[in-house]
Amino acid sequence: MPRALKLFRTAIGFHDAYVAAPSRKAALDAWGTDKDLFARGVAEQVDDRDLFKRLAETPGEVFRRARGSAKDHLDALPPEEPAPKKQPRAPKPPRPKNDAVRKARAALDALESEQADEAAALRRKEAELARERRVMEQAHVRALDDAQRQLEELQAEYDRALAKWHDA
Repeated sequence: MPRALKLFRTAIGFHDAYVAAPSRKAALDAWGTDKDLFARGVAEQVDDRDLFKRLAETPGEVFRRARGSAKDHLDALPPEEPAPKKQPRAPKPPRPKNDAVRKARAALDALESEQADEAAALRRKEAELARERRVMEQAHVRALDDAQRQLEELQAEYDRALAKWHDA
């Protein structure tokens, strides 16, 4: 003998979903969920004889009925608040002036150019000093060679005179 049918209801958005089923498990299956909606308190068994008679003819089939009327839903809404006034946008601040940066960049460029000129002048002086040093070193070498030659000539002359003196 088939089990007796019971009427179950759960809320689905603005609708109530009713189903005639022999058990809570069968009702959950009809609703397509594996969660225990009864334990959560969102599904219940109801006694509505007129609806039960309609659904008993098609057990396991879900019947949806609007929960309240459109007027009930609209009445439940909070009163409309006026839209907030749009605040005028604050004026965009003016673009910062670039004058100081331009002056600093020009001063930096001038300083770099001046330093490059000074470095080039110093390199020219270094080259001139190196040339003067070479000329001076060559003059020293010639003077030393002349002095060495003169010393050798005088020494040879002295040695000859000394030898002559010993022989006399």
